[in-house]
Amino acid sequence: MREYLLIALVAAAVTYLLVPLVRVFALRIGAAPEIRERDVHTVRTPRLGGLAMYAGMLAGLFVATKLPHLGETLAATEIGDGNTALALALAGGIIVVTGFFDDWWGLDAFVKLVGQIAAAGVLVAFKLTILWIPQPNGGTISLDDTLRTIITILVVVVAINAVNFVDGLDGLAAGIVCIAAMATFVYSLALSQNSFVTTDHEPTRLNVPAIIAAILIGMCLGFLPHNFNPAKIFMGDTGAMLIGLVLASSVVTVTGRVDYSGITEINRFPVVLPVLLPVAVMVLPLMDLLMAVVRRTSQGLSPFAPDRGHLHHRLLQIGHSHRRTVLIMYAWTFLFAASVVGMSVGGVPLILFPLTVLLALIVLVMMALPLWRSGRGGAHARPVGGPGSGDAGDTERPGAETRDGAETRGATQGTAVRGLPAQGSPPDARASATTR
Repeated sequence: MREYLLIALVAAAVTYLLVPLVRVFALRIGAAPEIRERDVHTVRTPRLGGLAMYAGMLAGLFVATKLPHLGETLAATEIGDGNTALALALAGGIIVVTGFFDDWWGLDAFVKLVGQIAAAGVLVAFKLTILWIPQPNGGTISLDDTLRTIITILVVVVAINAVNFVDGLDGLAAGIVCIAAMATFVYSLALSQNSFVTTDHEPTRLNVPAIIAAILIGMCLGFLPHNFNPAKIFMGDTGAMLIGLVLASSVVTVTGRVDYSGITEINRFPVVLPVLLPVAVMVLPLMDLLMAVVRRTSQGLSPFAPDRGHLHHRLLQIGHSHRRTVLIMYAWTFLFAASVVGMSVGGVPLILFPLTVLLALIVLVMMALPLWRSGRGGAHARPVGGPGSGDAGDTERPGAETRDGAETRGATQGTAVRGLPAQGSPPDARASATTR
């Protein structure tokens, strides 16, 4: 456990310390939204925060390869022939280069897709692939090389775009991915302590998925202090696509470490979890991605065309503040991830289902509360987050920046977010950047 903590701290420290330097660099090269006459903000907020996160990932991987136990684990894994660290570094490099030019100049969606497929192809080339698919009766279907390649690339590309789509509010993507990485870490650690782990060496508590997840946790925690509302810098496509890639890599590597001969009627659930886990930990990004694709294509638009229909935009429209919207989405992510991981690590107790339903109802009430207050108060209802509403902690400071350089107005004017007008402002007072 100390080794995991060390590499997470290294990744977090390097990311945190490099963000200010990256911010200065981004401003100098113009990788920030231009200020227009109609904009209310006065400070350009740069992107490219993903550069610092990539440096944090490289630092974490370097330290991991130098530590005796972690280095042996990376070399002993059956999935990567000892080159897992190199695979992540190369695949991450492709994603970062693609994201860098998109944040700086702007790239066509097809060009970005090619970069994402190339990064996923690197993982496949280093044998970081999905090896099997579980069957309902407890058996598994082994995949040939062609199916492994196609399914792995599809999973990685979907994960990258799901995270990229949800990156619409300060701290949202980094926080959701951090929670997802924690769930993956807990499951991987529990998996390595039971009979399902298979390596050429003795079962070890140190395994590749947990190493990747620990580094990802450090990357996100190191970036969040600079990115939480009001953000000083945005991760941009550079960071959003990178953490999506790393998260997908950690989940994909789990599938090669299960001993199928140990599966019984009682302990079958851990086998299915590697397939359920990415859905559980990324349920919000995946749901947002699916809804966005359906919504846009039904209107005859490209799936990548910007709009204001994302889940976080809807929460803002019903009256939640910027910070509360982010925290609600954190809660949903934790609820889904903790439920699935809890069932695998601690069995499937009957009490878990009603508790999950209860927590889900609580979160739903939190989401609908501003709308309910508005309906009861009518014309005399106070604005959510306004004076005396009991939401002072969520009220942003006047002049504080929000997503992509938009400025948070104040308690009575609401929140201006990426592509969303502030409440009480003219219809054309939009945020300075395009909504994904």
